[in-house]
Amino acid sequence: MRIIAGSKRGMKLLSPKTGDSRPITDRVKESLFSVLYKYGLPEGKLAADLFSGVGSLGLEALSRGAESVTFVEKDPKTIAVLERNIEKAGFVKESKILRADAFKIGAAVERQKYALIFVDPPYSATRQTNEGSPLSGLLNVLDGQLAADGIVVVRTHKRTELLDRYGRLKIIERRRWGTMAVTILQQRNK
Repeated sequence: MRIIAGSKRGMKLLSPKTGDSRPITDRVKESLFSVLYKYGLPEGKLAADLFSGVGSLGLEALSRGAESVTFVEKDPKTIAVLERNIEKAGFVKESKILRADAFKIGAAVERQKYALIFVDPPYSATRQTNEGSPLSGLLNVLDGQLAADGIVVVRTHKRTELLDRYGRLKIIERRRWGTMAVTILQQRNK
């Protein structure tokens, strides 16, 4: 795993010595960020990386000019690796790590709402997408933590279908790459 573009292009990311992760490939990450550019993201924006793991998406956003990223991860061993990756990249001042269950707190807004929120939980946690599911609850929380023109990017298995709408968050785009899918949601009143 590495940062593929921006100021830290080519920097290799450290990974935990477990088989639990499902790293995003360089090709898919490049495709995802190409999609984000059409929304004016991430340059100069506040972002959050939920279920961040070692920080692949959040560090890519920082490398591509995001103002700051809040990383939310609950596993202490993974957080230790995340901290080392942030230090290695030189993004300590632009990063905040929250050790928490993202399903319970979302992105935890402090000063202003986020323009970009990555949601990348384990696939097993996204099998149920109906109202009342953990993912539905999280998206409803994120609705209040997202800037008016911001977007939420949800990574799931390609067979997982999100509802068309979660509160004010409505699907505006869906992409599939290999075994994964990315669903982009934005606030819509209608």
